[in-house]
Amino acid sequence: MSDITIPGGKIRSFIERIENLDAELQELNEQKKEVFSEAKGEGFDVKILKEIVKLRKQDQDERDERESLLDLYMRAMETAPADKAAAKAA
Repeated sequence: MSDITIPGGKIRSFIERIENLDAELQELNEQKKEVFSEAKGEGFDVKILKEIVKLRKQDQDERDERESLLDLYMRAMETAPADKAAAKAA
């Protein structure tokens, strides 16, 4: 082990950069919370806003496929005969 030289300055540099990025991320997350809080204060549904953000991150084909599958599953469920065991549990 005595033959190995560990570049402490380089390690410190990486660690400090990571710590700075963590601090920036924390600040950005706080700003994001403030924006959602402001929107809520103006009467907007924050859950819906978050869903819109999530959907906008997806490409159009992915969104279309998801919506088609959701519609297909909902129609299949609505047209299926009621399960007597499930009805008793409810």
